[in-house]
Amino acid sequence: MTGLNRSTIGALVAELVAAGLVEETAPATGTVGRPSPIVRPDSRVAAIAVNPDVDAILVGLVGLGGVVHGRQRIVLDGVPSVAATVERVRIAVESLTADAPAGLRVVGVGLAVPGLVRPHEGVVTRAPHLLWTDEPVAEVYEEVFGVPVAVDNDANTALAAETLFGAGRDRSELIYLNGSTSGIGGGVLVAGAVLRGADGFAGELGHTLVTPGGELCHCGRSGCLETEVNLQRLEVAAGATILDHEDLDTALSGSLSAALSDEIDRQVDVLARAIASFVSVFNPESVILGGFLGTLHALRTDRLEAAVAAYAFSPLADRLRIERAALRDELIMVGAAEIAFASLLLDPLGDRQAHV
Repeated sequence: MTGLNRSTIGALVAELVAAGLVEETAPATGTVGRPSPIVRPDSRVAAIAVNPDVDAILVGLVGLGGVVHGRQRIVLDGVPSVAATVERVRIAVESLTADAPAGLRVVGVGLAVPGLVRPHEGVVTRAPHLLWTDEPVAEVYEEVFGVPVAVDNDANTALAAETLFGAGRDRSELIYLNGSTSGIGGGVLVAGAVLRGADGFAGELGHTLVTPGGELCHCGRSGCLETEVNLQRLEVAAGATILDHEDLDTALSGSLSAALSDEIDRQVDVLARAIASFVSVFNPESVILGGFLGTLHALRTDRLEAAVAAYAFSPLADRLRIERAALRDELIMVGAAEIAFASLLLDPLGDRQAHV
């Protein structure tokens, strides 16, 4: 794959082993020819992963290679400020590191934020659900944790995780849609690269207009996709039935009321129209659905796929695959960690190595 000879690769791997970034194990017995050791990322090299939302903060410790050592969901009474998230995360990390594998080394923090982010500046420009505007999030977290901090939109981080470890592996053209308590986020992979746009804000697919004059959205407009397809409307239709956001599949399994079943159908139909429009714009190989959108897909797979095929501009959707995110509950944690690892992976033996 690299075009390098065996001795050069051996020398490079030896440097990475000495730096504590990878580990070698003996090859399987019975192989033909000269055996080579198995080389894997050292999962004890870890990042703190953070995903703040309106109802909770997810915090995790994730090792190289997408290994989740532990995570906590911190339930909130109200929308958190940046300072409040830092303090809650600090306490959670103390607990998580106490139970972590021996020799764990934290090299960075990755934040997956539901909003508009300027990643190169570490600034959240606008997260309407969190009421954050021009917040220097990376700077605040670096002061507390003393390691480099990376910040990106939550859907983009999830897209990274799914392309590396999940349903998006070996794909170069795909759309990821994430459904969370705060709304719908989107990430788009074009020719193997995340679509960023002129200001770095591309992929806000949840704010695609689907119902002119519809319900007011947090962004200030009306009829956005995330106002028509959301958890809150499912909860209203569920009535007295409690929908556990952490296990929505179970909550929506079995016999459902007519009102809830009809609402699921309505949301699936709206989602299908939106996906059909996205297919016309991006012509992806696949559309991957995460969060509660993955649950809708599981509940109404045939209905969703048939509706997308009916609404799409033929033949753009003829080979399209609509799939559920493979990483499920670990998706955002793994994605947030990957953006924290990015600079280390680009220069494993550079200045960042001082933090390991």
